[in-house]
Amino acid sequence: MERELGGLDGLITAEQDERRRVALFLHDGPLQQLSGIALMLDGALHALAHGHAGDAQRIITTALDRQRTTIRELRALSFALEPVVLRDRGFDAGLRALGDQLGAAHHVVVDVETDGVDRLGETAQIALYTIIRELAELAARRSPSTLELSVHVLAEGDVIAVVRDDADPERRRRSLEAIEARVHQLHGTVETLPGAVRITLPAHAAGR
Repeated sequence: MERELGGLDGLITAEQDERRRVALFLHDGPLQQLSGIALMLDGALHALAHGHAGDAQRIITTALDRQRTTIRELRALSFALEPVVLRDRGFDAGLRALGDQLGAAHHVVVDVETDGVDRLGETAQIALYTIIRELAELAARRSPSTLELSVHVLAEGDVIAVVRDDADPERRRRSLEAIEARVHQLHGTVETLPGAVRITLPAHAAGR
């Protein structure tokens, strides 16, 4: 009973951390940028009202650049929260899209390898994708030159997922604890290896 309560507490903590991360991202990123864009547009209107069309054009050009950046950031957040490609094209395509996104955002070479993932259940796909994304983002923030994401569904149905990188091996323990809570809800295990984290899920959880 205590173990079940501990796992529930860990899951609640993980969900709170995720909501906090999204809230901080929105506050410090897109919301601040949108506020700045609004001020810039006010400045452009003021410039036009006083006959300074050239100044207004320069301000609007800068505002458009910032708006496009904000759109890209919000699109990336939307993908992280509800990866449409995962739902529409499957786990392999979703994981490869994640690799492309991480590679572009962090200037890292990302290698993705999957085998047998079409046998993953819908719930397992979403849960495993979320876990791998969190591990990969933790790794990418440590500025590795290479990042490997691999998921293999074995013949008996068990799943082995590995996130490997060549950066400094130091990891935030609390972040791993939050991920462990998610994995334990799927009756899986987490192993910290030299330069990698390995997730193992049993067949009965992977097929859901």
